[in-house]
Amino acid sequence: MKENIIPHDYQISRGDRQKKNQHNSFLMWFTGLSGSGKSTIANVVEQKLFQKGIKTYTLDGDNIRKGINNDLTFAPEDRTENIRRIAEISNLMIDAGVVTLAAFVSPYQKDRLNIKNIVKDDNFVEIYINTSVEECERRDTKGLYKKARAGEIKNMTGISAPYEAPENPDIEIKTEEVSVEDAANKIVEYILPKLKLLSNE
Repeated sequence: MKENIIPHDYQISRGDRQKKNQHNSFLMWFTGLSGSGKSTIANVVEQKLFQKGIKTYTLDGDNIRKGINNDLTFAPEDRTENIRRIAEISNLMIDAGVVTLAAFVSPYQKDRLNIKNIVKDDNFVEIYINTSVEECERRDTKGLYKKARAGEIKNMTGISAPYEAPENPDIEIKTEEVSVEDAANKIVEYILPKLKLLSNE
């Protein structure tokens, strides 16, 4: 019963962990169609942050759906639950003092709003990897679009299921216009001020 859950008062706080790490912690949420380049760009961003001594961890659809969310399908209600669980995991990572990168299609605006509500607005950076469905289908790195066109995959975002693009993302990357390296540099430049602790400014 939820009324019997009483949080324990631990002595080490998020602030303590951030001071130990010498940087703030927050969530960078990469959203976009399958094949848009979310994981590829997030990977390069993480490498750049790691080289700067930033404590990071990346969550993506493959490592989450093979483990904690392996009981979920791609039906709309399961997509919502998938994102909710990832948001809660991200919230724990933020509390641990880790800059968390999450790369998920996350096609519904209401689900992305719920992420922001869970981790709090100040801890959420929405990064829209804007790539046309035509380009994603041309790349088709995982062969998913081909299977979707053949009817082997149902609820494929961009083909048989909708994608609701962010209206006001913190960062928008148009991958058909910029390189992965330039995209990663743009993102790192944006978040560097967020990494600074108030005591260090």
